Amino acid sequence: MDIIMMNRVCKMFRQGLRGFREYQIIETAHRKHPIFSFWDKKKQGRITFDTMDFVAESGHFPPGAIQIAQKKPSWRAEHEIQSLCNLLQVLDSYRNYSEPLQLLLAKVMRFERFGRRRVIVKKGQRGNSFYFIYLGTVAMTEDEDGSSAFLDPHPTLLQKGSCFGEMGSLTAAVRRATVVCMEETEFLVVDREDFLENKLDQEVKKDAQLRFEFFRKMDLFHSWSDETLWKLVALGKVEKFSYGQLISKDFIESSSIMFVCEGICEVLRLIDLESSPFYHKWIWEHLQLIDDGPPNIHLKDLSPVERFKEFQIRSYPVQDFSFLKLFHLQKAQEQEGSSFSRKIKTSGNTLPKTFSSKIKSRCSHSIKCPMIQTKYGDLPKEAAVGAYMKIHTVEQGEILGLHQILHPESQHDMRPLILVSLGAEVIRIRKEKFCELLDSNTIEKLSKFSIKYPSDEDLCQKFLKENNWNIFRKDLVRLLVEPRWCPPFTPIQPKKKRTYNPRTVMLDLYSLDKKTKCRHPIFMAPQKYLPPLRIVQAIIAPRYKIQELLPQYKNAGVLM
Repeated sequence: MDIIMMNRVCKMFRQGLRGFREYQIIETAHRKHPIFSFWDKKKQGRITFDTMDFVAESGHFPPGAIQIAQKKPSWRAEHEIQSLCNLLQVLDSYRNYSEPLQLLLAKVMRFERFGRRRVIVKKGQRGNSFYFIYLGTVAMTEDEDGSSAFLDPHPTLLQKGSCFGEMGSLTAAVRRATVVCMEETEFLVVDREDFLENKLDQEVKKDAQLRFEFFRKMDLFHSWSDETLWKLVALGKVEKFSYGQLISKDFIESSSIMFVCEGICEVLRLIDLESSPFYHKWIWEHLQLIDDGPPNIHLKDLSPVERFKEFQIRSYPVQDFSFLKLFHLQKAQEQEGSSFSRKIKTSGNTLPKTFSSKIKSRCSHSIKCPMIQTKYGDLPKEAAVGAYMKIHTVEQGEILGLHQILHPESQHDMRPLILVSLGAEVIRIRKEKFCELLDSNTIEKLSKFSIKYPSDEDLCQKFLKENNWNIFRKDLVRLLVEPRWCPPFTPIQPKKKRTYNPRTVMLDLYSLDKKTKCRHPIFMAPQKYLPPLRIVQAIIAPRYKIQELLPQYKNAGVLM
């Protein structure tokens, strides 16, 4: 009977809550139908089950990990410490520590959960612990009870992945702010006694010594004393970022200075192509090439006429067959009974497409699609796109946020610049704290330090030139490789649904006037004070065939 009852309970859990994660049930807090019921044949009655009585939101600290964190540090096995360390890798502040220090922290930390309005740290008290936020949000205030956090429309908030109280617990200093929970919050706490007992302070000192040596090697701080440099080390906060991770959405407006101590970062600029006169001219030049037939015919199956022309070229690659056309016209005139004494002008428009260096026969095509008004004229609405362009690479030992710190505000370049990591470790220091430590020699060095980033117009021209080259390169490779490439036999397999479609980041000018649009998703980038902008990496534009641009490639099977 116990087994039967347990099976029924498990069945209800599977039907109502749809899944487990370790020992914890994963379910959203709000359900459209929280109560459900089913007919029990044995009892001949309906059993009702309310899922809200057993619901738990995702993201909580797993119960198995809570059991490990409740043990004393000396009782925890090595595999338990390692599993706890692996689980905490989702916290950015924890991941910033070195690997030996991560294992030591996982050995001594304990788990705590506090409700809304609970004061965690009170201003003016001695610090005995520091905290990692695993779930929830806390606010930092200047009052003692933290009530101002619930009255302030824009309080200073710390969320999952942040930590606080580290320096206070190391030095037993007085707390300078009050921290209060804005909602139910879960913490991982490291007490000062456990910290010192397991010699974690020695690992912290090693990391500080490495930062000191990094600053000492920089030319900017040659005139600084060791005491001043140690103050700079105390102000710095080390942050580690994985490959492709966003460091700052706009480091120009950031209140911090960043020193790249390891790895490489890239500075990106989101350019609005619509605002460039060069892009406006480029779009309409390519839209004029659209005619009733697609210009890049060689990308698709050739018609019988085109196949015959290709056969002629492969058979007689050196000869010109234009005289055959004149001979044919002369015969036609003789059959009609008229004399063929006129001189026939053979221009590039009368020859076959593959013989002229560049064909001008394509007439302009009226594009019927929604237009938008720009200061340079009309532009198709779908062609109003943007692109991310790399404008600078920041290597190890370089500084971000200092290139215009001493310049007057009228000379500041206030364009938003994005900073992306390529596997970097950054030391972040607040600007006002850094400026307090500056001496005359450092100010003189900073006055000569400047970085000029390219303008948006230059970036737009660079993007379009790269786009033209990439399209030409692909067409050329396809022209030379496809005649010699024999695909191997592969069995027919069902198409799999892919999460990424390359056409999501491409603008196809052929589809501007089509009523039925592709269903692939598009990526939108937010802009400050402006509507979101569609992001593209390439533009598919009408173009001439390779044989028209390069006559030496008429014979597709022969390389130059």
